[in-house]
Amino acid sequence: MPVVRTLQAHYPDTELTWVIGRTEATLVGDLDGIEVIAHDKRSGRRGLEKQLKGRSFDALWLMQVALRAGLVSRAVQSSWRLGFDPNRSRDGHGFFVNDRIPSAPPGHVIDGFFDFLKPLGLTERVWRWDIPVPAQASAQAHQLIDNDRPTLLMSPCSSQRLRNYRNWPVANAIALVKHAIEVQGMQVIVTGGNSQKETAYAQALEQACPQPGALINLTGRTDLKTLFALIQRSTVVLAPDSGPVHMAIAAGTPAIGLYATSNPARTGPVLGKRWVVDAYPQAVKAQFGCAVSDVRWGQRVRDPNAMALITPSAVIERLDALLATPAAERLQS
Repeated sequence: MPVVRTLQAHYPDTELTWVIGRTEATLVGDLDGIEVIAHDKRSGRRGLEKQLKGRSFDALWLMQVALRAGLVSRAVQSSWRLGFDPNRSRDGHGFFVNDRIPSAPPGHVIDGFFDFLKPLGLTERVWRWDIPVPAQASAQAHQLIDNDRPTLLMSPCSSQRLRNYRNWPVANAIALVKHAIEVQGMQVIVTGGNSQKETAYAQALEQACPQPGALINLTGRTDLKTLFALIQRSTVVLAPDSGPVHMAIAAGTPAIGLYATSNPARTGPVLGKRWVVDAYPQAVKAQFGCAVSDVRWGQRVRDPNAMALITPSAVIERLDALLATPAAERLQS
C-alpha cells in the first residue's frame, strides 16, 4: 500500500490495477483510487484472462517472485514487464519479465517493493495505510474492546503450511497471558483461523485464563475487516511472522513480533522494530552451526523446536517496556 500511495502522490492521473488473492482482497479490495481484481489463485492464468477480458496495460509490475505468480502474469498483456533484479529472483522469475529493477543489497521485503519506483526516478516513500473499515466491523470492535484498560490482541498461530514452524509453544503463551492479565491488568483477545490446531491452541489459553472474562476467544470468528478494526482499538498485537504483524503497523498499533524461523530484518514490522523478539540468530546457529551472515538472505529455519527459543521472560520484558513507553513514541522509527 505505501508503494501504491507513493505512486499516486506523484502520478495522480495514472490508472492502477492491483491483482490480488481473494482472501487479501477482503481487506484491501475497496481502496480508493485503484481498481482491485480479486483473483482465485486456483483458476491460474486462464482465470485471470477471463477477468481481464483481453485488456492491455502500459506496464506490468511483477512484484512477487513465486512461480505461480509468474505463470499467472502471462495473462497480463503489456509491453513493459518490470520485475526484480537477479539477486532477488527465484522460481524462473526472469522468464516472465523483460526489465529489472536496480540491484540492491539484501534488505527488507518492502525495500524491494519500493525499488520498483526507482525506474520512474522516485525515491520518496509515502507511509500511508488507509484501509477502509466498515461501520459494522468498527461497531463490533467498539463493543468488544474496553478502552478503559489496555488490550493485548494475540494471533498466536501462522498459516498452516508444510514445515512452517512459526507457532509459539502454548505453555509460553499461557505464561504471557497470565502476566498480561494479573500484572498489567490487560484485556486479552485471541484471534486466528478455524483450523483444528488454532482452535485447540485458543481453547488452552482460554482454560488457563486466571480471571473470568479477561480473555475473549474470537478464533475462527472474525473476517479480515473485523480483525483490522480490533487491531486498531488494541494497545498492542502479539503474533509470529504472519499477516497480523503487518496489519498492526497499518492500523497504527505496535506489534510484538515473535521471530525464530525467519529473519525479522527481512520480514519483520517496518515500524516499531524494537519490540520484536528475535531468536533467529540462535535458531540459525542451532540448525546450521553458523552465524546469520553465513546463510543466504531469507534462509528459513525448518526446525519445529525453534520457536521454543523465545522465552516467556523475553516477551514479557518487551510487553512491559512497550506499556511503559508513551503511546506516541511506540511506533517511532
